Amino acid sequence: MNQGRVWKYGDDVNTDVIFPGKYTYQPMEPAEMAEHALEDLDAGFAEAVQPGDIIVAGKNFGCGSSREQAATCLKAAGVAAIIAPSFSRIFFRNAINSGLPVIELAEGTDAIQTGDSVGIDFTAGVVEHDGRTYSFPPLPPEVLAILEDGGLIPHVKKVLNG
Repeated sequence: MNQGRVWKYGDDVNTDVIFPGKYTYQPMEPAEMAEHALEDLDAGFAEAVQPGDIIVAGKNFGCGSSREQAATCLKAAGVAAIIAPSFSRIFFRNAINSGLPVIELAEGTDAIQTGDSVGIDFTAGVVEHDGRTYSFPPLPPEVLAILEDGGLIPHVKKVLNG
């Protein structure tokens, strides 16, 4: 069970506030991208986020442009997972490709608040919060393998190198 401290956000958090558009075409390493994570939504996030923290959000997280930097900057900032009722499909895939777990949780996100602690069991498909357990469809073994290897590129390299 992965435990983490929660950062809570609302519906329709778009890629422009996850990784501000003004940085999109500036070459940056992931650690530098992390310094700008969510700066247009929560100016204190990048300095205060700790490895293992978890974002819990409303519906349609990651909507907007297809920029992969949105997932990359959150992963580099130490975010261990994002839980939301729904995600933009492109963001969802970019997150998996980056090695950042995304959990579609139909119920329970309303009760979770910033600073709370949640536990996630990716294999069993369970989120625990404040003595309650919420279920989500367990991640397929293929997706778990990508996440465990740190993203799609490291996973492909591992598979190809046997």
